[in-house]
Amino acid sequence: MRNPERIKPFLETLEKCWKSVPDWRFGQLIINFMGQLPRDPFFYEDDEMEEEFKKFFFSFKEKKIK
Repeated sequence: MRNPERIKPFLETLEKCWKSVPDWRFGQLIINFMGQLPRDPFFYEDDEMEEEFKKFFFSFKEKKIK
């Protein structure tokens, strides 16, 4: 069984990522994110998916600052 304690930190990362694109609806957020993944998202472990979220969404935050 997977550790349920992994869920809260993952959701906190998702929250931070979503705040980098606050005008996006949840469906937009997921579709845009999933479309850029290099492999099928079904096979990612949670920690890998969390890193992919950070890479993708934090790039939006950096672009807004520049």
